[in-house]
Amino acid sequence: MPVYDYHCDENGKTVEVNHTIGVRIRTWVELCYAAQIGLGDTDPMAPVRKIITKAPAVAVTVSNSELKNHGFTKLVKRDDGIYENVTATGDEKRYMKRGEVETLPHIQKKIRD
Repeated sequence: MPVYDYHCDENGKTVEVNHTIGVRIRTWVELCYAAQIGLGDTDPMAPVRKIITKAPAVAVTVSNSELKNHGFTKLVKRDDGIYENVTATGDEKRYMKRGEVETLPHIQKKIRD
């Protein structure tokens, strides 16, 4: 379940709460109920606003060919100091070896504005 932070300007408090994406919290009383905390001296109808504090982590499985099509380089360690470039394109070397500059991926060719 996603984690959201809400701030109340009336009391200056920021509260973290877990709820589904469809829940809309607008007042201090709704926030206190969702977070299971006491109201305190704050007006229950005081407005609260959702604030963005953390970017959500999203994990998506992407194939090597998709990475390659989007211009990414994926290196897989094969041995001590040897990496396989599983997204090699054109004249790039398939294996990158420590100390051998000519085996490095062509990053400068993949970076575009």
